[in-house]
Amino acid sequence: MTEKKSHWENVYNSKQPDQVSWTQDIPQTSLDFINNFNLPKTASVIDIGGGDSKLVDFLLEQGYQDITVLDISEKALEKAKDRLGDKARTVKWVVSDITEFKPARNFDIWHDRATFHFLTTENQIGKYLDIAQKSVTGYMTIGTFSENGPEKCSGLKIKRYSEEALQGQLDKGFEKIRCITEDHTTPFNTTQNFLFCSFLKKGA
Repeated sequence: MTEKKSHWENVYNSKQPDQVSWTQDIPQTSLDFINNFNLPKTASVIDIGGGDSKLVDFLLEQGYQDITVLDISEKALEKAKDRLGDKARTVKWVVSDITEFKPARNFDIWHDRATFHFLTTENQIGKYLDIAQKSVTGYMTIGTFSENGPEKCSGLKIKRYSEEALQGQLDKGFEKIRCITEDHTTPFNTTQNFLFCSFLKKGA
């Protein structure tokens, strides 16, 4: 087991949702971005670093039929499956480090809230973007810590982004649609400033 995987398995084994900063009862911003793409409910959606996020619950509730959730932590996905019960069988679950993910298919929508900012080296970022470039046929939405966000999360250093910097990373293959910043209130009542941007695959 890699050091990175070990870290995240430990987090999800030892902490409940109200003990980690990224927990949201309703992932409204993510839902708004995904729904604003105006794709049919048969569109293929992948949630990168989805962990035990409730995004999948709401997407299923809205009628999305082709959802994949990827996370490095098997424990995180087990928690999500347990929560969903029988509905979990309609979702594809992938245990993988995003930089080592080898998708066997394409996706209409790529969603990532709070995974991209954990990639701090050019090599990691390059691998991520290469995988996205090859597998996304439509839209991406990425949420990262903004320039006013924390410098660390879960004890790990992260990479903060301005709108221009995030757009610059995706410029080769994607065209920016829009960006917003928002304050996320953690379960322990601290505030984290996020940058959310949506993109369209060039040529799509």
